[in-house]
Amino acid sequence: MERWRDRVALVTGASSGIGEATARRLSADGLRVVLAARREERLERLAEALPGDAMVCPVDLRDVASIEGLFEAVRGRWGGVDVLVNNAGLGRMAPLTSGDAEAWREMLEVNVLALCVCTREAVKDMRARGDVGHVLHVSSMAAHRVPSGSGVYSATKYAVRSLTEGLRQELRELGSGIRVSAISPGFVETEFAAVYHGDAEAAAETYGRFKVLEAGDVADAVAWALAAPPHMQVHDILIRPTAQIS
Repeated sequence: MERWRDRVALVTGASSGIGEATARRLSADGLRVVLAARREERLERLAEALPGDAMVCPVDLRDVASIEGLFEAVRGRWGGVDVLVNNAGLGRMAPLTSGDAEAWREMLEVNVLALCVCTREAVKDMRARGDVGHVLHVSSMAAHRVPSGSGVYSATKYAVRSLTEGLRQELRELGSGIRVSAISPGFVETEFAAVYHGDAEAAAETYGRFKVLEAGDVADAVAWALAAPPHMQVHDILIRPTAQIS
């Protein structure tokens, strides 16, 4: 990780869960960290707790102009982004046969469109800063199989899987040294289940059936992919709890 010291890492969804754990890990490894999410108060508390330089950037990932403003703010302070962790994402219990269209729209806007816009803007920076860098998508095991009742959420993660390979091909055709990785965890104890079910008790049941992953486990995978030598691209990491069925 030494070669990333003092470089700039932008983490979306940094106010909790995997995003927060990743920001803590990258800051401990010597990177300057941009904390991006909607909940500014949480970001401020996190920034105060980090050992290195941190920049708090409230952003609404459903708004393209807000995302573009985020990157302009980073360019103004630190010149651009060297590492992008596209962590922000959400699921709603909204099946195809009975789901609400606004829930579908929200998942598509945050999980897919925002990831695309963040990637585009980050790659601009990386190419301008030496044509090196790393884009990491925090995806899901739902990109590799379809959980019952989660067809739309799973579709957004299959899109992330396609976007990972599509970006790899584009960067290769450009002769770029920028790398791209996807990390697909199974059950991780975060706020995800409470949002998905809309119920704290259902979330507790989800995470109480067996020992699930911790947010730090995924942050470790992010750091491992980043630490790989420049000639080695870690394309896809699948991690699940040992007791998880699929």
